[in-house]
Amino acid sequence: MSKSRSYAWYEKHARETAALYESVSAQDMLGWLQNFMPAVGARILDVGAGSGRDAAWLARRGYQVVAVEPSPAMRVEAGKRHEGLNIQWEAEQLPDLPRASGRGPYDLILLSAVWMHVAQAKRKRAFRKLVNLLGPGGTLAITLRQGPEIPERGIHEVTSAELENLAHDHGALVVHCDENVDLLGREDVCWTRIAIQFPDDGAGTLPLLRHIILKQNKSATHKLALLRTLCRIAEGSAGIGRINEDGTVSIPMGLVALTWLRLFMPLLARHYPQHPTNVGTRGLGFVKQAFLKLQGLSHLDLRMGMRFQGAQGAALHQALKDAAANIRAMPVKYMTYPNGGPILEVMKTGRQYRPGTILLSEEYLSGFGEMRIPLDLWQTLRKHTIWVEPVVVSEWGEMIREYAKGQERELEESQIRQAMVWAEPDRDVSVPKRQAMKLLDKRQLFCVWTGQHLGKASLLDVDHCLPWSVWSCGDLWNLMPAQRSVNQNKKRDLLPSDTVMDNAEERILDWWDRAYYRTPWLQEQFLLEACSSLPGIRPDDSAPESVFESVCLQRAKLRRDQQAPEWDG
Repeated sequence: MSKSRSYAWYEKHARETAALYESVSAQDMLGWLQNFMPAVGARILDVGAGSGRDAAWLARRGYQVVAVEPSPAMRVEAGKRHEGLNIQWEAEQLPDLPRASGRGPYDLILLSAVWMHVAQAKRKRAFRKLVNLLGPGGTLAITLRQGPEIPERGIHEVTSAELENLAHDHGALVVHCDENVDLLGREDVCWTRIAIQFPDDGAGTLPLLRHIILKQNKSATHKLALLRTLCRIAEGSAGIGRINEDGTVSIPMGLVALTWLRLFMPLLARHYPQHPTNVGTRGLGFVKQAFLKLQGLSHLDLRMGMRFQGAQGAALHQALKDAAANIRAMPVKYMTYPNGGPILEVMKTGRQYRPGTILLSEEYLSGFGEMRIPLDLWQTLRKHTIWVEPVVVSEWGEMIREYAKGQERELEESQIRQAMVWAEPDRDVSVPKRQAMKLLDKRQLFCVWTGQHLGKASLLDVDHCLPWSVWSCGDLWNLMPAQRSVNQNKKRDLLPSDTVMDNAEERILDWWDRAYYRTPWLQEQFLLEACSSLPGIRPDDSAPESVFESVCLQRAKLRRDQQAPEWDG
Protein backbone atom coordinates (compact mmCIF):
# COMPACT_ATOMS: atom_id res chain seq x y z
CA MET A 1 0.00 0.00 0.00
CA SER A 2 1.20 3.49 -0.79
CA LYS A 3 2.33 5.41 2.29
CA SER A 4 1.99 8.73 0.54
CA ARG A 5 -1.78 8.41 0.18
CA SER A 6 -3.59 5.46 1.72
CA TYR A 7 -1.21 5.27 4.72
CA ALA A 8 -1.64 8.97 5.53
CA TRP A 9 -5.43 8.76 5.09
CA TYR A 10 -5.82 5.82 7.48
CA GLU A 11 -3.57 7.52 10.04
CA LYS A 12 -5.83 10.57 9.98
CA HIS A 13 -9.16 8.69 9.97
CA ALA A 14 -8.30 5.59 12.00
CA ARG A 15 -10.97 5.94 14.71
CA GLU A 16 -14.01 6.44 12.46
CA THR A 17 -12.71 3.91 9.91
CA ALA A 18 -12.23 1.24 12.57
CA ALA A 19 -15.75 1.88 13.92
CA LEU A 20 -17.16 1.55 10.39
CA TYR A 21 -15.34 -1.75 9.80
CA GLU A 22 -16.51 -3.17 13.12
CA SER A 23 -20.14 -2.38 12.25
CA VAL A 24 -20.13 -5.40 9.95
CA SER A 25 -19.55 -8.87 11.42
CA ALA A 26 -16.59 -10.96 10.36
CA GLN A 27 -18.97 -13.87 9.90
CA ASP A 28 -20.83 -11.92 7.21
CA MET A 29 -17.60 -10.82 5.57
CA LEU A 30 -15.90 -14.24 5.56
CA GLY A 31 -18.86 -16.57 5.14
CA TRP A 32 -18.08 -17.04 1.45
CA LEU A 33 -14.85 -18.79 2.46
CA GLN A 34 -16.52 -21.61 4.40
CA ASN A 35 -15.49 -24.23 1.81
CA PHE A 36 -11.88 -23.01 1.82
CA MET A 37 -11.23 -22.74 5.56
CA PRO A 38 -8.33 -24.91 6.75
CA ALA A 39 -8.45 -27.18 9.81
CA VAL A 40 -8.48 -25.53 13.23
CA GLY A 41 -4.94 -24.70 14.33
CA ALA A 42 -3.78 -23.82 10.81
CA ARG A 43 -1.71 -20.71 10.13
CA ILE A 44 -3.52 -17.73 8.55
CA LEU A 45 -2.11 -14.44 7.25
CA ASP A 46 -4.41 -11.40 7.25
CA VAL A 47 -2.83 -8.72 5.04
CA GLY A 48 -4.15 -5.20 5.64
CA ALA A 49 -5.86 -6.32 8.85
CA GLY A 50 -7.23 -2.83 9.64
CA SER A 51 -9.29 -2.83 12.84
CA GLY A 52 -8.48 -6.50 13.48
CA ARG A 53 -12.08 -7.61 13.03
CA ASP A 54 -11.30 -10.61 10.82
CA ALA A 55 -8.05 -11.52 12.58
CA ALA A 56 -9.84 -11.59 15.95
CA TRP A 57 -12.70 -13.73 14.60
CA LEU A 58 -10.19 -16.22 13.21
CA ALA A 59 -8.08 -16.28 16.38
CA ARG A 60 -11.17 -17.01 18.52
CA ARG A 61 -11.79 -20.07 16.36
CA GLY A 62 -8.40 -21.52 17.13
CA TYR A 63 -6.31 -20.41 14.18
CA GLN A 64 -2.74 -19.11 14.40
CA VAL A 65 -3.12 -15.62 12.98
CA VAL A 66 -0.46 -13.23 11.71
CA ALA A 67 -1.99 -9.81 11.04
CA VAL A 68 -0.19 -7.27 8.84
CA GLU A 69 -1.17 -3.61 9.13
CA PRO A 70 1.17 -0.72 8.20
CA SER A 71 -0.85 2.07 9.92
CA PRO A 72 0.16 2.56 13.59
CA ALA A 73 -3.14 4.32 14.31
CA MET A 74 -5.15 1.39 12.95
CA ARG A 75 -3.08 -1.06 15.01
CA VAL A 76 -3.87 1.03 18.12
CA GLU A 77 -7.58 0.83 17.32
CA ALA A 78 -7.29 -2.92 16.80
CA GLY A 79 -5.55 -3.29 20.16
CA LYS A 80 -8.37 -1.46 21.96
CA ARG A 81 -11.07 -3.67 20.43
CA HIS A 82 -9.40 -7.09 20.42
CA GLU A 83 -7.04 -7.18 23.36
CA GLY A 84 -5.73 -10.44 24.75
CA LEU A 85 -6.09 -12.58 21.62
CA ASN A 86 -3.31 -14.72 20.18
CA ILE A 87 -2.57 -12.53 17.14
CA GLN A 88 0.94 -11.75 15.91
CA TRP A 89 0.88 -8.18 14.58
CA GLU A 90 3.43 -6.96 12.02
CA ALA A 91 3.90 -3.35 10.85
CA GLU A 92 4.47 -4.23 7.18
CA GLN A 93 2.91 -3.62 3.79
CA LEU A 94 2.82 -5.16 0.34
CA PRO A 95 4.84 -5.97 -1.66
CA ASP A 96 7.45 -6.40 1.12
CA LEU A 97 6.50 -8.66 4.04
CA PRO A 98 9.85 -9.72 5.53
CA ARG A 99 8.70 -10.57 9.09
CA ALA A 100 5.41 -12.14 8.03
CA SER A 101 7.36 -14.20 5.51
CA GLY A 102 9.49 -15.61 8.29
CA ARG A 103 6.35 -16.93 10.02
CA GLY A 104 5.00 -18.74 6.94
CA PRO A 105 4.00 -20.75 5.04
CA TYR A 106 0.27 -20.14 5.48
CA ASP A 107 -2.79 -22.28 4.86
CA LEU A 108 -4.95 -19.24 4.14
CA ILE A 109 -3.92 -15.73 3.11
CA LEU A 110 -6.64 -13.10 3.33
CA LEU A 111 -6.68 -9.73 1.54
CA SER A 112 -9.98 -8.08 2.37
CA ALA A 113 -10.38 -4.67 0.69
CA VAL A 114 -6.61 -4.36 0.22
CA TRP A 115 -5.70 -5.06 -3.41
CA MET A 116 -7.04 -1.70 -4.64
CA HIS A 117 -4.41 0.01 -2.46
CA VAL A 118 -1.55 -1.75 -4.28
CA ALA A 119 -0.26 0.37 -7.17
CA GLN A 120 -0.49 -1.43 -10.48
CA ALA A 121 3.28 -1.35 -11.03
CA LYS A 122 3.76 -3.31 -7.79
CA ARG A 123 1.01 -5.90 -8.19
CA LYS A 124 3.00 -8.57 -9.97
CA ARG A 125 5.68 -8.48 -7.30
CA ALA A 126 3.05 -8.43 -4.56
CA PHE A 127 1.21 -11.41 -6.03
CA ARG A 128 4.45 -13.35 -6.34
CA LYS A 129 5.19 -12.64 -2.67
CA LEU A 130 1.75 -13.89 -1.62
CA VAL A 131 1.77 -17.13 -3.60
CA ASN A 132 5.27 -17.91 -2.35
CA LEU A 133 3.88 -17.72 1.20
CA LEU A 134 1.12 -20.26 0.49
CA GLY A 135 1.63 -23.73 1.87
CA PRO A 136 0.58 -26.90 -0.02
CA GLY A 137 -3.19 -26.87 -0.53
CA GLY A 138 -3.43 -23.29 0.74
CA THR A 139 -5.88 -20.65 -0.47
CA LEU A 140 -5.32 -17.01 -1.36
CA ALA A 141 -8.59 -15.10 -0.79
CA ILE A 142 -8.93 -11.59 -2.22
CA THR A 143 -11.87 -9.22 -2.33
CA LEU A 144 -11.79 -6.59 -5.09
CA ARG A 145 -13.54 -3.27 -4.69
CA GLN A 146 -15.55 -2.34 -7.79
CA GLY A 147 -16.32 1.36 -7.70
CA PRO A 148 -14.91 4.82 -8.36
CA GLU A 149 -11.23 5.51 -7.79
CA ILE A 150 -10.42 7.73 -4.79
CA PRO A 151 -6.92 9.18 -5.34
CA GLU A 152 -6.67 10.80 -1.90
CA ARG A 153 -7.12 7.36 -0.31
CA GLY A 154 -4.79 5.59 -2.73
CA ILE A 155 -7.66 3.53 -4.16
CA HIS A 156 -6.89 2.31 -7.68
CA GLU A 157 -8.96 0.45 -10.25
CA VAL A 158 -8.86 -3.35 -9.97
CA THR A 159 -10.27 -6.11 -12.15
CA SER A 160 -10.80 -9.83 -11.78
CA ALA A 161 -9.18 -10.34 -15.21
CA GLU A 162 -5.91 -8.93 -13.89
CA LEU A 163 -5.90 -11.41 -11.00
CA GLU A 164 -6.79 -14.29 -13.30
CA ASN A 165 -3.81 -13.38 -15.52
CA LEU A 166 -1.49 -13.20 -12.52
CA ALA A 167 -2.75 -16.56 -11.30
CA HIS A 168 -2.19 -18.07 -14.75
CA ASP A 169 1.37 -16.71 -14.90
CA HIS A 170 2.14 -18.29 -11.52
CA GLY A 171 0.60 -21.69 -12.26
CA ALA A 172 -2.37 -21.13 -9.95
CA LEU A 173 -6.11 -21.64 -10.42
CA VAL A 174 -9.01 -19.30 -9.73
CA VAL A 175 -11.28 -21.79 -7.94
CA HIS A 176 -13.99 -19.32 -6.90
CA CYS A 177 -15.18 -15.97 -8.23
CA ASP A 178 -18.47 -14.26 -7.43
CA GLU A 179 -19.97 -10.80 -6.91
CA ASN A 180 -21.44 -9.39 -3.70
CA VAL A 181 -23.12 -6.16 -2.64
CA ASP A 182 -21.36 -3.69 -0.37
CA LEU A 183 -22.23 -4.63 3.22
CA LEU A 184 -21.79 -1.01 4.30
CA GLY A 185 -24.67 -0.02 2.01
CA ARG A 186 -22.74 2.06 -0.53
CA GLU A 187 -24.70 2.01 -3.78
CA ASP A 188 -21.74 2.85 -6.02
CA VAL A 189 -19.55 0.03 -4.62
CA CYS A 190 -19.73 -3.74 -4.98
CA TRP A 191 -17.19 -6.51 -4.43
CA THR A 192 -15.67 -9.38 -6.40
CA ARG A 193 -14.61 -12.28 -4.20
CA ILE A 194 -11.85 -14.49 -5.55
CA ALA A 195 -10.20 -17.65 -4.17
CA ILE A 196 -6.94 -18.89 -5.73
CA GLN A 197 -5.19 -22.21 -5.21
CA PHE A 198 -2.43 -24.24 -6.79
CA PRO A 199 -3.37 -27.48 -8.56
CA ASP A 200 -2.35 -30.56 -6.58
CA ASP A 201 -0.87 -33.63 -8.26
CA GLY A 202 -1.04 -35.63 -5.03
CA ALA A 203 2.66 -36.52 -5.21
CA GLY A 204 4.30 -33.31 -4.00
CA THR A 205 5.85 -32.69 -7.42
CA LEU A 206 4.05 -29.45 -8.19
CA PRO A 207 5.32 -27.83 -4.95
CA LEU A 208 8.82 -28.99 -5.96
CA LEU A 209 8.44 -27.35 -9.37
CA ARG A 210 7.20 -24.12 -7.79
CA HIS A 211 10.21 -24.23 -5.47
CA ILE A 212 12.57 -24.50 -8.45
CA ILE A 213 10.77 -21.87 -10.55
CA LEU A 214 9.86 -19.24 -7.97
CA LYS A 215 12.20 -19.73 -5.03
CA GLN A 216 15.39 -21.56 -5.95
CA ASN A 217 18.37 -19.31 -6.58
CA LYS A 218 18.91 -18.56 -10.26
CA SER A 219 21.86 -16.65 -11.67
CA ALA A 220 20.87 -17.38 -15.27
CA THR A 221 17.92 -18.69 -17.23
CA HIS A 222 19.34 -22.21 -17.62
CA LYS A 223 17.09 -23.93 -15.07
CA LEU A 224 14.00 -22.27 -16.47
CA ALA A 225 15.05 -23.21 -20.00
CA LEU A 226 15.50 -26.85 -19.03
CA LEU A 227 12.15 -26.99 -17.27
CA ARG A 228 10.41 -25.53 -20.30
CA THR A 229 12.32 -27.96 -22.51
CA LEU A 230 10.96 -30.86 -20.45
CA CYS A 231 7.45 -29.36 -20.56
CA ARG A 232 7.60 -29.21 -24.35
CA ILE A 233 8.84 -32.80 -24.63
CA ALA A 234 6.24 -34.09 -22.16
CA GLU A 235 3.48 -32.27 -24.05
CA GLY A 236 4.49 -32.93 -27.65
CA SER A 237 6.85 -35.93 -27.72
CA ALA A 238 5.73 -38.05 -24.80
CA GLY A 239 5.79 -41.18 -26.95
CA ILE A 240 9.59 -41.17 -26.83
CA GLY A 241 9.77 -41.54 -23.03
CA ARG A 242 10.81 -45.01 -21.75
CA ILE A 243 9.87 -46.07 -18.22
CA ASN A 244 12.70 -47.77 -16.32
CA GLU A 245 12.54 -50.26 -13.47
CA ASP A 246 14.18 -47.78 -11.08
CA GLY A 247 11.18 -45.40 -11.22
CA THR A 248 12.61 -43.01 -13.80
CA VAL A 249 11.75 -42.17 -17.39
CA SER A 250 14.47 -41.99 -20.04
CA ILE A 251 14.30 -39.52 -22.92
CA PRO A 252 16.98 -39.04 -25.61
CA MET A 253 19.51 -36.41 -24.62
CA GLY A 254 19.58 -35.32 -28.26
CA LEU A 255 15.87 -34.47 -28.05
CA VAL A 256 16.52 -32.39 -24.93
CA ALA A 257 19.31 -30.54 -26.76
CA LEU A 258 17.21 -30.10 -29.90
CA THR A 259 14.26 -28.64 -27.96
CA TRP A 260 16.67 -26.44 -26.00
CA LEU A 261 18.00 -24.95 -29.26
CA ARG A 262 14.44 -24.40 -30.54
CA LEU A 263 13.62 -22.40 -27.40
CA PHE A 264 16.73 -20.23 -27.47
CA MET A 265 16.97 -19.49 -31.21
CA PRO A 266 14.27 -16.77 -31.46
CA LEU A 267 15.44 -15.12 -28.22
CA LEU A 268 19.07 -14.90 -29.27
CA ALA A 269 18.11 -13.83 -32.80
CA ARG A 270 16.56 -10.74 -31.16
CA HIS A 271 19.61 -10.32 -28.87
CA TYR A 272 17.58 -10.82 -25.70
CA PRO A 273 20.07 -11.39 -22.84
CA GLN A 274 20.05 -14.75 -21.06
CA HIS A 275 22.59 -14.08 -18.34
CA PRO A 276 23.29 -11.15 -15.97
CA THR A 277 26.57 -10.40 -17.74
CA ASN A 278 25.46 -11.57 -21.16
CA VAL A 279 25.66 -9.13 -24.05
CA GLY A 280 24.66 -10.72 -27.33
CA THR A 281 25.61 -14.36 -26.85
CA ARG A 282 28.54 -14.06 -24.46
CA GLY A 283 28.26 -16.11 -21.29
CA LEU A 284 26.20 -18.89 -22.90
CA GLY A 285 28.17 -22.11 -22.93
CA PHE A 286 26.30 -23.71 -25.83
CA VAL A 287 26.67 -20.71 -28.16
CA LYS A 288 29.78 -21.64 -30.06
CA GLN A 289 30.77 -21.61 -33.73
CA ALA A 290 28.41 -24.47 -34.56
CA PHE A 291 25.39 -22.65 -33.17
CA LEU A 292 26.33 -19.45 -34.99
CA LYS A 293 26.46 -21.39 -38.27
CA LEU A 294 22.80 -22.33 -37.79
CA GLN A 295 21.61 -18.75 -38.06
CA GLY A 296 20.31 -19.43 -41.57
CA LEU A 297 17.83 -21.91 -40.07
CA SER A 298 14.58 -21.08 -38.38
CA HIS A 299 13.82 -22.68 -35.04
CA LEU A 300 10.78 -24.10 -36.86
CA ASP A 301 13.12 -26.23 -38.97
CA LEU A 302 14.38 -28.13 -35.93
CA ARG A 303 11.64 -30.73 -35.66
CA MET A 304 11.34 -34.47 -35.94
CA GLY A 305 11.57 -35.88 -39.44
CA MET A 306 13.74 -33.08 -40.88
CA ARG A 307 16.96 -33.94 -42.76
CA PHE A 308 20.26 -32.05 -42.84
CA GLN A 309 23.37 -32.66 -44.94
CA GLY A 310 26.79 -31.20 -45.61
CA ALA A 311 28.04 -28.19 -43.65
CA GLN A 312 24.60 -27.50 -42.21
CA GLY A 313 24.32 -31.08 -40.94
CA ALA A 314 27.79 -30.88 -39.41
CA ALA A 315 26.95 -27.61 -37.66
CA LEU A 316 23.69 -28.98 -36.26
CA HIS A 317 25.38 -32.14 -34.98
CA GLN A 318 28.05 -30.13 -33.18
CA ALA A 319 25.49 -27.62 -31.85
CA LEU A 320 23.50 -30.49 -30.34
CA LYS A 321 26.68 -31.85 -28.70
CA ASP A 322 27.49 -28.39 -27.30
CA ALA A 323 23.95 -27.92 -26.00
CA ALA A 324 23.92 -31.37 -24.37
CA ALA A 325 27.24 -30.67 -22.65
CA ASN A 326 26.03 -27.27 -21.41
CA ILE A 327 22.79 -28.78 -20.07
CA ARG A 328 24.75 -31.42 -18.16
CA ALA A 329 27.17 -28.86 -16.73
CA MET A 330 24.63 -26.20 -15.74
CA PRO A 331 20.93 -26.81 -15.08
CA VAL A 332 21.18 -30.58 -14.45
CA LYS A 333 23.91 -29.94 -11.88
CA TYR A 334 22.17 -27.07 -10.10
CA MET A 335 18.53 -28.18 -10.28
CA THR A 336 18.16 -29.91 -6.92
CA TYR A 337 15.69 -31.04 -4.32
CA PRO A 338 15.37 -28.80 -1.21
CA ASN A 339 17.81 -31.16 0.57
CA GLY A 340 20.39 -30.61 -2.17
CA GLY A 341 20.12 -33.94 -4.00
CA PRO A 342 20.07 -33.93 -7.81
CA ILE A 343 16.68 -34.28 -9.52
CA LEU A 344 17.85 -35.28 -12.99
CA GLU A 345 20.52 -37.67 -14.23
CA VAL A 346 22.27 -37.78 -17.60
CA MET A 347 23.65 -41.06 -18.92
CA LYS A 348 26.30 -40.57 -21.59
CA THR A 349 26.95 -42.98 -24.44
CA GLY A 350 30.18 -43.58 -26.28
CA ARG A 351 31.40 -41.23 -28.93
CA GLN A 352 28.57 -40.03 -31.15
CA TYR A 353 29.56 -40.22 -34.82
CA ARG A 354 27.94 -37.87 -37.27
CA PRO A 355 26.10 -39.62 -40.11
CA GLY A 356 26.41 -38.31 -43.65
CA THR A 357 22.74 -37.33 -43.64
CA ILE A 358 21.18 -36.37 -40.34
CA LEU A 359 17.58 -37.46 -39.89
CA LEU A 360 16.04 -36.03 -36.73
CA SER A 361 14.68 -39.33 -35.45
CA GLU A 362 14.57 -41.07 -32.09
CA GLU A 363 17.45 -43.33 -33.14
CA TYR A 364 19.73 -40.42 -34.02
CA LEU A 365 18.84 -38.31 -30.97
CA SER A 366 19.35 -41.28 -28.62
CA GLY A 367 22.98 -41.39 -29.72
CA PHE A 368 23.72 -38.36 -27.51
CA GLY A 369 22.86 -40.32 -24.38
CA GLU A 370 19.74 -40.15 -22.26
CA MET A 371 18.27 -38.00 -19.50
CA ARG A 372 16.55 -39.78 -16.64
CA ILE A 373 13.62 -37.98 -15.03
CA PRO A 374 11.79 -39.18 -11.90
CA LEU A 375 8.56 -40.87 -13.00
CA ASP A 376 6.36 -38.73 -10.74
CA LEU A 377 7.91 -35.56 -12.19
CA TRP A 378 7.40 -36.84 -15.75
CA GLN A 379 3.76 -37.70 -15.06
CA THR A 380 3.18 -34.29 -13.51
CA LEU A 381 4.70 -32.52 -16.52
CA ARG A 382 2.54 -34.58 -18.88
CA LYS A 383 -0.64 -33.83 -16.93
CA HIS A 384 0.02 -30.30 -15.68
CA THR A 385 2.18 -28.66 -18.36
CA ILE A 386 -0.84 -26.44 -19.06
CA TRP A 387 -0.23 -24.91 -15.60
CA VAL A 388 3.54 -25.32 -15.20
CA GLU A 389 4.72 -23.84 -18.51
CA PRO A 390 3.07 -20.39 -18.10
CA VAL A 391 4.92 -19.95 -14.80
CA VAL A 392 8.23 -20.83 -16.44
CA VAL A 393 7.56 -18.46 -19.35
CA SER A 394 6.58 -15.63 -16.99
CA GLU A 395 9.66 -16.05 -14.80
CA TRP A 396 12.00 -16.42 -17.76
CA GLY A 397 10.57 -13.27 -19.35
CA GLU A 398 10.96 -11.33 -16.10
CA MET A 399 14.61 -12.36 -15.85
CA ILE A 400 15.24 -11.26 -19.44
CA ARG A 401 13.77 -7.83 -18.65
CA GLU A 402 16.00 -7.50 -15.59
CA TYR A 403 19.09 -8.49 -17.56
CA ALA A 404 18.15 -5.96 -20.26
CA LYS A 405 17.85 -3.20 -17.65
CA GLY A 406 21.42 -3.98 -16.63
CA GLN A 407 22.37 -3.18 -20.22
CA GLU A 408 20.27 0.01 -20.07
CA ARG A 409 17.69 -1.50 -22.45
CA GLU A 410 13.93 -1.45 -22.02
CA LEU A 411 12.07 -4.51 -23.31
CA GLU A 412 8.29 -4.70 -23.30
CA GLU A 413 6.76 -7.81 -21.78
CA SER A 414 4.74 -8.33 -24.96
CA GLN A 415 7.95 -8.38 -27.05
CA ILE A 416 9.49 -11.07 -24.90
CA ARG A 417 6.35 -13.19 -24.78
CA GLN A 418 6.05 -13.10 -28.55
CA ALA A 419 9.60 -14.41 -28.92
CA MET A 420 8.82 -17.17 -26.42
CA VAL A 421 5.75 -18.51 -28.17
CA TRP A 422 6.21 -22.20 -28.92
CA ALA A 423 5.23 -22.14 -32.58
CA GLU A 424 4.41 -25.38 -34.32
CA PRO A 425 4.79 -24.94 -38.09
CA ASP A 426 2.85 -28.07 -38.93
CA ARG A 427 -0.65 -26.63 -39.09
CA ASP A 428 0.09 -26.56 -42.81
CA VAL A 429 -2.25 -29.15 -44.36
CA SER A 430 -0.73 -29.05 -47.84
CA VAL A 431 0.59 -32.64 -47.83
CA PRO A 432 -2.67 -34.37 -46.82
CA LYS A 433 -4.62 -31.95 -49.02
CA ARG A 434 -2.49 -32.93 -52.01
CA GLN A 435 -2.95 -36.63 -51.25
CA ALA A 436 -6.69 -36.14 -50.79
CA MET A 437 -7.02 -34.43 -54.18
CA LYS A 438 -5.27 -37.38 -55.85
CA LEU A 439 -7.78 -39.75 -54.29
CA LEU A 440 -10.63 -37.42 -55.19
CA ASP A 441 -9.59 -37.58 -58.84
CA LYS A 442 -9.75 -41.39 -58.61
CA ARG A 443 -13.15 -41.22 -56.84
CA GLN A 444 -11.56 -42.93 -53.82
CA LEU A 445 -12.00 -40.16 -51.20
CA PHE A 446 -14.42 -40.53 -48.31
CA CYS A 447 -15.20 -38.54 -45.14
CA VAL A 448 -13.63 -40.42 -42.23
CA TRP A 449 -16.54 -39.43 -39.94
CA THR A 450 -19.58 -40.16 -42.10
CA GLY A 451 -18.24 -42.45 -44.82
CA GLN A 452 -19.82 -40.18 -47.42
CA HIS A 453 -18.13 -40.10 -50.81
CA LEU A 454 -16.41 -36.74 -51.47
CA GLY A 455 -16.82 -36.17 -55.19
CA LYS A 456 -15.60 -32.60 -55.50
CA ALA A 457 -13.08 -30.28 -53.82
CA SER A 458 -15.75 -27.92 -52.48
CA LEU A 459 -16.99 -30.70 -50.18
CA LEU A 460 -13.52 -31.36 -48.68
CA ASP A 461 -11.99 -30.15 -45.43
CA VAL A 462 -8.74 -31.47 -43.95
CA ASP A 463 -9.68 -31.95 -40.29
CA HIS A 464 -7.47 -32.22 -37.21
CA CYS A 465 -8.79 -35.43 -35.63
CA LEU A 466 -7.56 -34.28 -32.20
CA PRO A 467 -8.45 -30.57 -32.49
CA TRP A 468 -5.73 -27.95 -32.78
CA SER A 469 -7.42 -25.86 -30.07
CA VAL A 470 -7.02 -28.76 -27.63
CA TRP A 471 -3.60 -30.05 -28.71
CA SER A 472 -1.63 -28.16 -31.34
CA CYS A 473 -0.43 -31.12 -33.36
CA GLY A 474 -0.31 -31.02 -37.16
CA ASP A 475 1.31 -34.42 -37.71
CA LEU A 476 0.23 -36.41 -40.74
CA TRP A 477 -1.61 -39.03 -38.67
CA ASN A 478 -3.80 -36.28 -37.17
CA LEU A 479 -4.93 -34.79 -40.52
CA MET A 480 -7.91 -36.47 -42.14
CA PRO A 481 -10.40 -35.81 -44.96
CA ALA A 482 -13.82 -34.76 -43.73
CA GLN A 483 -17.02 -33.48 -45.26
CA ARG A 484 -16.85 -29.70 -44.95
CA SER A 485 -20.36 -29.28 -43.53
CA VAL A 486 -19.68 -31.91 -40.87
CA ASN A 487 -16.30 -30.46 -39.90
CA GLN A 488 -17.40 -26.83 -39.76
CA ASN A 489 -20.92 -27.21 -38.38
CA LYS A 490 -20.77 -30.29 -36.16
CA LYS A 491 -17.33 -31.53 -35.14
CA ARG A 492 -15.65 -28.09 -35.17
CA ASP A 493 -13.10 -27.92 -32.29
CA LEU A 494 -14.54 -30.87 -30.40
CA LEU A 495 -12.74 -34.05 -29.43
CA PRO A 496 -14.22 -37.11 -31.17
CA SER A 497 -15.79 -39.43 -28.61
CA ASP A 498 -14.61 -42.98 -28.06
CA THR A 499 -17.65 -44.25 -29.96
CA VAL A 500 -16.98 -41.94 -32.89
CA MET A 501 -13.39 -43.19 -33.08
CA ASP A 502 -14.51 -46.82 -32.98
CA ASN A 503 -16.99 -46.23 -35.81
CA ALA A 504 -14.39 -44.40 -37.91
CA GLU A 505 -11.49 -46.82 -37.38
CA GLU A 506 -11.79 -48.66 -40.69
CA ARG A 507 -12.09 -45.43 -42.70
CA ILE A 508 -9.15 -43.80 -40.87
CA LEU A 509 -6.93 -46.83 -41.49
CA ASP A 510 -7.94 -46.83 -45.15
CA TRP A 511 -7.05 -43.12 -45.43
CA TRP A 512 -3.64 -43.65 -43.87
CA ASP A 513 -2.98 -46.58 -46.18
CA ARG A 514 -3.95 -44.77 -49.38
CA ALA A 515 -2.50 -41.35 -48.47
CA TYR A 516 0.78 -42.30 -46.75
CA TYR A 517 1.65 -45.99 -46.51
CA ARG A 518 1.79 -46.51 -50.28
CA THR A 519 4.45 -43.79 -50.66
CA PRO A 520 7.73 -44.77 -48.87
CA TRP A 521 8.93 -41.30 -47.89
CA LEU A 522 5.47 -40.29 -46.63
CA GLN A 523 5.18 -43.50 -44.64
CA GLU A 524 8.57 -42.76 -43.07
CA GLN A 525 7.52 -39.23 -42.12
CA PHE A 526 4.15 -40.49 -40.87
CA LEU A 527 5.79 -43.04 -38.55
CA LEU A 528 8.52 -40.68 -37.33
CA GLU A 529 5.90 -38.15 -36.30
CA ALA A 530 3.71 -40.82 -34.70
CA CYS A 531 6.62 -42.25 -32.68
CA SER A 532 7.49 -38.78 -31.45
CA SER A 533 4.09 -37.47 -30.44
CA LEU A 534 1.94 -40.50 -29.57
CA PRO A 535 2.25 -42.72 -26.49
CA GLY A 536 3.35 -46.32 -26.89
CA ILE A 537 4.54 -46.35 -30.52
CA ARG A 538 8.00 -47.78 -31.12
CA PRO A 539 10.10 -47.33 -34.32
CA ASP A 540 9.96 -51.09 -35.05
CA ASP A 541 6.13 -51.15 -34.95
CA SER A 542 4.84 -49.75 -38.22
CA ALA A 543 1.36 -51.25 -38.14
CA PRO A 544 -1.33 -48.60 -38.73
CA GLU A 545 -3.53 -50.40 -36.17
CA SER A 546 -0.91 -49.66 -33.51
CA VAL A 547 -0.88 -46.00 -34.48
CA PHE A 548 -4.68 -45.89 -34.30
CA GLU A 549 -4.62 -47.45 -30.82
CA SER A 550 -2.17 -44.77 -29.68
CA VAL A 551 -4.34 -42.03 -31.17
CA CYS A 552 -7.21 -43.35 -29.05
CA LEU A 553 -4.97 -43.35 -25.95
CA GLN A 554 -3.98 -39.75 -26.63
CA ARG A 555 -7.65 -38.85 -27.13
CA ALA A 556 -8.48 -40.34 -23.74
CA LYS A 557 -5.60 -38.44 -22.12
CA LEU A 558 -6.77 -35.11 -23.54
CA ARG A 559 -10.31 -35.84 -22.40
CA ARG A 560 -9.12 -36.69 -18.89
CA ASP A 561 -6.44 -34.06 -18.37
CA GLN A 562 -7.96 -31.07 -20.16
CA GLN A 563 -11.65 -31.94 -19.83
CA ALA A 564 -11.94 -31.24 -23.55
CA PRO A 565 -15.57 -31.23 -24.80
CA GLU A 566 -16.53 -34.17 -26.99
CA TRP A 567 -18.39 -34.65 -30.25
CA ASP A 568 -20.65 -37.69 -30.11
CA GLY A 569 -21.23 -37.87 -33.86
